[in-house]
Amino acid sequence: MSVYIALVHFPVYNTKKKIVNTALTCISIHDIARVAKTYDIKKFFVINPLTSQQALLKRILTYWKEGEGLTFNDNRALALGIVEGVNSLLDAFQYIQNDSDKPIKIISTSAKQFGFSMSFSELSEKIQLGEEDFLILFGTGWGLTEEILLESDYLLEPIDFGTDFNHLSVRSAIAIILDRLLKNKIK
Repeated sequence: MSVYIALVHFPVYNTKKKIVNTALTCISIHDIARVAKTYDIKKFFVINPLTSQQALLKRILTYWKEGEGLTFNDNRALALGIVEGVNSLLDAFQYIQNDSDKPIKIISTSAKQFGFSMSFSELSEKIQLGEEDFLILFGTGWGLTEEILLESDYLLEPIDFGTDFNHLSVRSAIAIILDRLLKNKIK
């Protein structure tokens, strides 16, 4: 069983519910990679079709994995070693197909309830069975498009702590979700 994650920059919504391409941020790449490495994520995909954004990602990764950053903080290189920049969700899926011999299930996340969703405990149990590999999608901007949500194998329930406010940074949401899903795996 392997779990992969993807930070989706396109297609996602902006505040006016228009489909846009968001820009990657250095802090998100670093923080998410560190959380992903901690929770034994097989690969962290950064999905962004813009050439300029892929070039920026490459510069960040090169600096920390081969450049001055490696001598400054070699731990960062370990975490960033699982990051893979791809142009599309299809590219990420094909990468996993080439890397795995198990069926792949795509899990979408959203801060809002959208149709039927799977609970954290249900998905955690499926992951623990080890019969399938999982690609968990996290949207930037104002979230994944409805098309992605509808085409996923499962939609994970939103993080809900019982307050009226639910607008976490994607970095925070990923940390919470991975902990809820994988805490039983790490002992």
